[in-house]
Amino acid sequence: MKQIVVLGSGLAGYSVIRELRKLDRDIPVTLVTRDSGDYYSKPMLSNAFAQGKDAAGLVLTRAADMAAQLGITLLAKTEVQAIDRANKKLATTAGELAYDRLVIALGADPIRIPVQGDAADAVMSVNDIADYAQLRKSVQGVAHITIMGGGLIGCEFANDWATAGYKVSVVDPGPYPLASLMPEQAGRQLLAPLAEIGVDWHFGTSVSRVDRHENGYTLTLADGTQLQTDLVLSAVGLRPRIALAQAAGLAVNRGIKVDASLRSSDAAIFALGDCAEIEGKVQPFVLPIMNAARALAKTLAGEETPVVFPAMPVVVKTPAHPVAVLPVARDAVGNWQLRANSDGVKMAFLDADARMSGFVLTGRYAAERNEMSKLLGQPLPAGTSHEAKV
Repeated sequence: MKQIVVLGSGLAGYSVIRELRKLDRDIPVTLVTRDSGDYYSKPMLSNAFAQGKDAAGLVLTRAADMAAQLGITLLAKTEVQAIDRANKKLATTAGELAYDRLVIALGADPIRIPVQGDAADAVMSVNDIADYAQLRKSVQGVAHITIMGGGLIGCEFANDWATAGYKVSVVDPGPYPLASLMPEQAGRQLLAPLAEIGVDWHFGTSVSRVDRHENGYTLTLADGTQLQTDLVLSAVGLRPRIALAQAAGLAVNRGIKVDASLRSSDAAIFALGDCAEIEGKVQPFVLPIMNAARALAKTLAGEETPVVFPAMPVVVKTPAHPVAVLPVARDAVGNWQLRANSDGVKMAFLDADARMSGFVLTGRYAAERNEMSKLLGQPLPAGTSHEAKV
């Protein structure tokens, strides 16, 4: 039988195999991963510290058990060096591997902002379970942690570590937390609740130098401010892994360009997850990955199935002040309307026809994301600045 090869053992890779096995138990599948192949929930990396979980505690299923459950060949600790599209073969550190159809689910790499100083190489990032294991070792004896980046991951780590008892500083060039996801009135809701548990904020600036100082580091910010800290974490975003695809001549942009069926510019090669750009959009969140995996599994099983994305709110794991947001495009035409502002905010984005196409819920409203999702596309009356039903 013709073989499917999947590159990457993260949520995207394992999900598409799991969905495929619901449809076809017999088609040969080989999973190639440069990691151990153990299955874990990557979103847990940013909120496991306060729960006292080490890296081993985050593993849900060991690699050998995943391979047995799914009936696949697993090549762990194996790097793919090149894709030979003409002959449908992969060059890997474990030898040559043939494929009939190839699924690229390689994820993304942390963006590294260049900084000066004699400790620039000490800046850490957490993108997988191995990084998390290293972080757990590095925090021994640490009291103060500085996070570069006030976006989703930065805020989640800040909440987690502050809850665990650390003093946390967040440095971000933007004007408020989560600035890429939601408007200022909602973003600023996070400031006080996280400050109360030990987070201080430095907005409108960035880290320019990291120098060693006694047992820790001196950070020099772009505005001249200096901070003393014990550990520095970079959480400024992710960049899709496209180098392998690009070297093979596949069409790439921010990510590997694929159509609604997750098919690349080579009809035998598919991509999903953080490395994929689906019809012009990179969607590095759990719900889009799960929807893409279900659709792609049907296509691989012989039923061509374009992915259709429902409303997929992003939940930010900041228990000090929960957030759920359905983002809108940066160039979206319309206005944010305040619906309620008691112990949080409820905001709706109304397009030119006064129909809701996005929302932000914070604090006590965060749990209303399913109810708000049902109102998408509906015309709404003008917002108010007091408690009001949508």
